[in-house]
Amino acid sequence: MSVIEAPPEKKSLLETWAANERMRHVPPVAWILQKLDVDLRRRIDLLFAPITGLSPDDPRRGAIEPVLRSLCHALDRVAEVARQGRGGGNGHAPQELIARIHWALEQAVACVRGVDGELVGRRYPLQTFERSKAEPLYAALLLVIDAVDRLTSIVRTIDPRIDERLYEPLVSLERPLDPRPMA
Repeated sequence: MSVIEAPPEKKSLLETWAANERMRHVPPVAWILQKLDVDLRRRIDLLFAPITGLSPDDPRRGAIEPVLRSLCHALDRVAEVARQGRGGGNGHAPQELIARIHWALEQAVACVRGVDGELVGRRYPLQTFERSKAEPLYAALLLVIDAVDRLTSIVRTIDPRIDERLYEPLVSLERPLDPRPMA
């Protein structure tokens, strides 16, 4: 009696999503969320303090408004990309620009919290011809960072000590200096 051998299994040349490795050029969703919710939120709040102190007829307001609008649009873009077609936003945005930015930041953080890190972090199979969802999300975050950077350079003209407040959490002295003069 002869034994019939089964033909060897052929490996598929098609990629599967689960077998693709994580993309190294895009940070994880947890990092994006921490950057948006903690770092950029704190920075935006610190930058708004000198802006709200300006008088309405101050000529520097003309340079600030377009940057604030671009920041608002960038935050809206983060929320839109993170939402990935899962319905609309929550409610209507306020009309005042600074309140709208706070609202857009809350929407963006809420949408990024709803993103699945495994889904967004992997490259789609090549044969599907689809782009990853992580790259547009990271690009939208980079637009927010750029708008905050442009706002920071404008606020420096209003408050020259803004950098001191922005970088305050980076330095913590174990033994602070004595406030009394040395000489």
